[in-house]
Order: sequence, then C-alpha cells, then structure tokens
Amino acid sequence: MSDDKKKQEKLADRREARRKRRIRNQILAYSVVILFIIALAVGVVTLVNFVSKGNGASKVNPTIASQSSQETEESTSEEETTVSLVEESQSTEESETQDEPVVLTYEQKLDQVVNAAIEVMPLEDKVAGLFMVTPELLTGVKPVTRAGDSTKNALSKYAVGGILYTKQNVKNKDSFEKMISNTELYSKYPIFLAMEEETGKAAVLANMNIGSKTDNAKELGADGDTQKAYLAGITVSTYLKELGLNMDLAPVADLANVEKSVMEDRSFGSDAEKVAGFASSMIRGLQEQEILPCVKHFPGMGSVTADPATGIVVSERTEEEFWAEEFVVFQKLVDEKVPVIMVGNMGAPALTGDNMACSLSDRVVTGILRTELGYNGLVITDMLNDKAVADYHSADEAAILALKAGCDMLLCPENFEQAYNGVLQAVQNGTISQERIDDALRRIYRIKFADRVE
Repeated sequence: MSDDKKKQEKLADRREARRKRRIRNQILAYSVVILFIIALAVGVVTLVNFVSKGNGASKVNPTIASQSSQETEESTSEEETTVSLVEESQSTEESETQDEPVVLTYEQKLDQVVNAAIEVMPLEDKVAGLFMVTPELLTGVKPVTRAGDSTKNALSKYAVGGILYTKQNVKNKDSFEKMISNTELYSKYPIFLAMEEETGKAAVLANMNIGSKTDNAKELGADGDTQKAYLAGITVSTYLKELGLNMDLAPVADLANVEKSVMEDRSFGSDAEKVAGFASSMIRGLQEQEILPCVKHFPGMGSVTADPATGIVVSERTEEEFWAEEFVVFQKLVDEKVPVIMVGNMGAPALTGDNMACSLSDRVVTGILRTELGYNGLVITDMLNDKAVADYHSADEAAILALKAGCDMLLCPENFEQAYNGVLQAVQNGTISQERIDDALRRIYRIKFADRVE
C-alpha cells in the first residue's frame, strides 16, 4: 500500500472517531437536559401539593390539574383516596383551630379596659383620683348645697375619685338630687358619689325624712335573724339610688365587745360569727340595688370607748384577741370578696408597736389585711381629718403615709390641696412610685368599670 493511501485511511479514521465523540456528547447533553426538565416538573408538582395541603384545600386546583386529571383518576386507588381525604380533613381542622379567636375571660377584659384608661391619664389626674373629699374640701366654699360653677371649676382642676356628702349638703330632696346629678355631669371621669348612711340614728338621710328609717344595728342583730339586715340594706340602697348616689360607707363590721363601746348601737353585736353574717346580709341588700358597700372599720374599732374624731384612741386588745374575734369577721367578708374595706384611725399597739392610727400602718394594711387575710380589693382610709391623725401629721404627710401603708383611696384629708400637692411631689421625686399610684387606681377603676365589660 502506498504512503498516500495510508495517510488517507488514517485521516478517515480520525474523522470517524471525532464524529462518534460528537454524537456521544450530544446524546449526553440531551440526557442531562431531559433529566433537568423531569426534576423541575416533579418539584413543581410537589410544591403545588404542599401549598394545597397547607391551605387546607380538599381538592387539587382544577386549573393546574386540568390536563392530567384523567390520568390521576385512573392511577389513584381507593385506599390512596381515603388516606388523602383523612389528611385533608385533619389539615382543615388544624387550620380552623389556628384561626379561632382567643376568648378572654371577664377579668381579662376588665383588666384591659382599666389599664387602657389609666395609661392615658396625666399624673395630676391619677393623683387626684385617689381622693374622696367633701364638697367643701373640694371647692373651699362652706357649706355647699348646690353644684354650680365652683364645683365645675374645682372638678376640672382636681379630678377627684369621689365625693362624700354630709348633712350640711342637704337642704331638701330635690336640691340634693340636682346637686348629685350636676356633680356627676361635671366630672370627666367616673366618680364615687357617697354617703355614710348606716341604720338607726346613724342614717343621716333617713333621719331627715328623705329616706325610710330602719332599726339600728344593735336592734337588727338582737334576735339573730340576718334577713333583717338584708332588708335594711335593701331599704337604704333604694333611696340612695333614687337620689343618684352610688356608694355607701356602710355597714359596720366592728364588734361591740367592751362596755360602753363607741360602736354599741352601730354594731350588730359582740359575737364574731353573728356579726359576720349580719354584715354580709346587709352588703347583699346594698349590692342588689347597685349601691357599692364599704365595710368598716378594720381591724375592728368596737373595743374602744371614744371616737378617733376627737383624738387619739388606743385599743388594749392583744394580737391573739384580734385574731380570735375581730379578724374572724373580716376574714369571712374577705372570702366573700367584699369590694371595699375602710381602715380605722384608732391605735392598736399590739399590732403596730405604737399608737399610730391603723390607717397609716404598713403592718395593719399590707401585712395583715392584704397578706395574712388575703384581701385584694379596694382599701380606703377613715377620715384623715380625724384628730387621731391630724393632731400628729400634716395633711400631706398623712396622705403619703397612708399610700405607703397600702391604702388606695384617701378620705377627707384636713387640707385637700396640701395633701394632693404633697402626694404629687412625692411621686415626682420618687418617694412614692408611679406603679404604687397605678396599682391603687386599678383597684378603684376595676369597681368603676365593672359594668362596662360583658
């Protein structure tokens, strides 16, 4: 064979080899493309199925599946269909559970409303809201028998939490009713409109023939029939409500357990269980007519023979005696969730270690009433202008001590403006925390907003 012919054969072999490699490479490339397309298709189908199940859908979207529906129906067995339906049902139930709104309890709703109201109040209004005062203390006018511009301007400046009316405010039923109505109208926040209306001679309005008279507490408790106390509560609350009042600083839960007790005619008796039952019954009667009761005078003032309004008064009871008698009454009322308890101004050295008024004592208010008896409701002081307090503390000092002791509401300081400014400055300089003020307001507004939540 010639050299030229050999060269031509080698060239031909090389061309053939290159052609085969080219064909092989093309086949490999096409295979890769086909595999990629198949993988992409599988991914799309998987994603569609996942999204459909995640939305709780019971069927594949008909638009996506229109071209392959017939093949799907032919290839799906009865068992696979059943499993699919179960999975879809479970998915739907889970979706509905996740979307179901959270149902709040009454207490949670009330907390939300109260917190929202307090949050937007300026500090000045918060502090004023801790005070319950007479119209005279609020306006500086003596006596006040109508609510006009002086009341309107005073309430605009000092948004007090409550007004306590006394005998000097009452000329007649019509004018008193108008006075109450105007006061409520002028107040920019819900306000306690209160009277200290007990029974017998301790019922101011009844003894002015503006309300129906009842027997005094001693007479009511004489035969052990608590129904009489309940009916007395109904009677008192009926005429208070007609006048437009919403709070009564009653009943007395003190035990008249010493001779010539200052509470002799105002107490239901000397037996703790009996007095607890009578106080509870009168509370029920007041509440049924939508009058807020205020039980008094913790830790029990029936063991003294003089009124703290006249000067310092000290009980000689031991702590063991208080626990065995007086605290039995208040524990029962705490357990029944009485809304308001008043702390008295007598001294109780066995409880406090000195003659300080109980309303200013951390040991009595926070230590015993709050912690040991477990009371979480509203605590109000007795009259801070009583001599048992005012002779030993300035108005601002007494108000600050009462708040620090754990009281929430301050009743009738000797000088309202001095007490108000003193508390305001105490918050501003850190002597009293903002949270302490808010905590007291929450207890007040949980009562005031109780009927605004379903």
